Amino acid sequence: MQIICFYRCADNITFPPRRYSDKIISMRIVIQFLVLAFSALLPLINPVGSSLILLGIVGQLPSRLMHSLARRIALSTAVFLIVIDLAGAGILKLFGVSLPVVQFSGGIVVAAMGWRLLNQKDADASAPLSPPDPEHLERKIFYPLTFPITAGPGTLVVTLTLSAHATKGTLPEILLGQLGLIIGMLLMCVVVYLFYAYAPGITSHISSSTAHGIMRVISFVVICIGVQIAWNGFTALLAGHTIYIH
Repeated sequence: MQIICFYRCADNITFPPRRYSDKIISMRIVIQFLVLAFSALLPLINPVGSSLILLGIVGQLPSRLMHSLARRIALSTAVFLIVIDLAGAGILKLFGVSLPVVQFSGGIVVAAMGWRLLNQKDADASAPLSPPDPEHLERKIFYPLTFPITAGPGTLVVTLTLSAHATKGTLPEILLGQLGLIIGMLLMCVVVYLFYAYAPGITSHISSSTAHGIMRVISFVVICIGVQIAWNGFTALLAGHTIYIH
């Protein structure tokens, strides 16, 4: 009788519908890849340092033009990251380019840009400021303001790695992982827009000499980052060559 009673009671236990557990699992996958993408891209894109480098390239712009430029760069960065995420590996494979080569060549580009910023002459404060040329800024939106200032070769390699990590598992898991990555990238681009748009307001509280000093230090750090990225690619190429020989 007790056994019968137990089975009758067990029959009356209600479990949450399967669709609810599936939704929880789906949300966990999306949030996991969202946090992974945002946390991995944040130190590489470095909106604070990149905003100072942006000011070193474009100079002081009117607030309205600066907001427009920041919005265009953020949109360009979002498109760039999503394209690399979805098709980057196929593009590199199509041209026969490996990740170490991307690191090596991209590191050289970053180091060269840092060198140019480091040796850039200070603007004469007594000279009249010419109005910015919108067409000139338009030509700079993708290069160098999106790549490699905002999203450099390190960001490209990490995005490809995240994409490869998200394409493991079943088709629903792959789609959810890619959704999480894209949301994380879009959130990162929102942060980029905010720092870029309000960079002049942040630097307005810093004296001119201090701002130039900070720019020189950041330019030197950019050189070091470029050399480090190039060195990582070079050592990876050497290791691959050694493995190929033996």
